[in-house]
Order: sequence, then C-alpha cells, then structure tokens
Amino acid sequence: MGKIAFVFPGQGAQAVGMGKDIYKHDSDARAIFEQANEALGFSLTEIMFEGPDDALKQTVNTQPALLTASVAFLKLVEKAGIKADYVAGHSLGEYSALVAANVLSFEDAVRTVRARGQFMEQAVPNGQGSMAAVLGAEREALQQLCDEISGQGSVVELANVNCPGQIVVSGSVAGVNEVVARGKEIGAKRVIPLEVSGPFHSSLMGNAASALGGELQHIAMQDAAIPVIANVTAEPVTSASEIKELLERQVCAPVLWEDSVKKLIELGVDTFVEIGSGSVLTGLIKKIDKQVTTITINKLDALQSLSEATQV
Repeated sequence: MGKIAFVFPGQGAQAVGMGKDIYKHDSDARAIFEQANEALGFSLTEIMFEGPDDALKQTVNTQPALLTASVAFLKLVEKAGIKADYVAGHSLGEYSALVAANVLSFEDAVRTVRARGQFMEQAVPNGQGSMAAVLGAEREALQQLCDEISGQGSVVELANVNCPGQIVVSGSVAGVNEVVARGKEIGAKRVIPLEVSGPFHSSLMGNAASALGGELQHIAMQDAAIPVIANVTAEPVTSASEIKELLERQVCAPVLWEDSVKKLIELGVDTFVEIGSGSVLTGLIKKIDKQVTTITINKLDALQSLSEATQV
C-alpha cells in the first residue's frame, strides 16, 4: 500500500449549504461548527448553511467558512481511523492542513484566517488589483510574458501554478489586462478574468503579509506531527518557526500546487483524499497524474468509499 495525503481546498470551493449534512448527523462535526461561531463571536454557520451567497463570497467569511467545513469533515475521517502520511492545502487550505498536522488549534486557525481575509481585502484598494486564469500556456512562456509586462511598470505575476495548462496570474488591473490581451502570443487557449476582491498571491499583497506576520507572532504553534507540503516551496516542513515564516510569505508568493502534488507522488503518495467543500483539487490532481487514486470527502456518504478504498 502506498502513502496517503490529505489535501484541503482554498478560496473558490465554497458553496452555501456546505457541511450542513454532517452538522446535523455527527456531534463531533457539530462541535467544530460551534467552536467556530464561538471563536469568531458571530454565527458563521448561518452564513455557511443559509447564505446569502454574496455574504459567503466575502473573503473575511469565505476563509473561516472553508476551514471550518474542512476540519469538520476531517474529524469524521479521523474517527474512521484513516491517517495521513502527508498533508497539504491550496492557499487558505494550508491552514486546514496545519490543523490536521496539530501545528495549531482549530480556534486559533479560524481566528487567524478571518484576520488574514481582512488583511487581504484591505491590502489593495478595490478595483486596483485583478487576477485571471490562463489556460493552455507553458509555465516558462507565461513567466517571461509576466516579467516583460511587469518590467514596463504594470505588475503581473504567477499566483497559482495549479496543473499543466492552468495557471492563475495576479497583479495590477493594467498588468492582468495585458496578459488577457497577449495570452494568444504565448499559446494560451483562453485567458479568463476572475471575480476576486484583490490581487492575491502577488507582491501587491505586501501589506497583508506584514500584518499577518504580526498576527502570527501571537499564535502558539507546535512542530508538525505529520509533514506539511508548503505552498511556497513545495517541500515538506515540520518546524513551527519555519511554518510561521512560510505562512507570511505565502500571501505574496505563488501557490506551487502542481509542484506540491508532484513532490507528494515522489515521496510515495498514491492516494489523495480531498477533505472539505467541492472537488477542485481532485480535478487538478488528476490532470497532474492520472495514475493516482483520488477520493473526495465533501458530504456524509463519501466516508463509506474512503473506508473501502483504504482497506489494506
């Protein structure tokens, strides 16, 4: 039997109603939702279960909501006796991975990601930053185009290296628009502007990174019980002090998701369990390597298939 990685989704995976089924049916999962409400001082579960969608889409709500759903589903996976050899998460999902690795408590994590959402929303005035998904271009060619545009004064950078042929760029509105206009030159099939509230994972988020770094100084973290593959380096990390530094850098640095999945496969992982809302990461992992087994735990009855798939 190969190794198992638990992976956790980030912003964009949210959906009104996520986690409602396990809230109703499992007391351990329900306890996580209630801890989130208590830690934040308002009813996050109301926004998660009832919406409206616009409220859930606000970064300050999306981030704690996705973390809460992921950790609630994680409790069920742990109760089923299934253990991970490695954990990883996409951007915000890295915090769910850190809870899974016992680096930080759920309460600390939910408060931190709420603050992270606020810092990210405040870092760049509305309408000055943008992001776009570039489909079908080679990474090196896109990197060169971004460097050229940035060199002319309109910042645009790689933000999410998701899988072959799917890379998100982030930066100034002018910079991103230039990539949209010139994508065909480098072989992009499509460039799709994204509905986001800021240029996440770009150097324009420097203020948010500094503010988060200050916040993280007050958070108790332990060394990881399970190695975490960091977004910034796509390498395993266990040291609490290194994790803090990487979380601060992560706000401005690209999410190296494709590299992270390849690193996990290199480390012997052949089963990826996506835990939380949606199935975005499952799709990306399949585009990186069709041979691996992927299991998505995003609703109550998905646990049965996990138990069957991980029987030795």
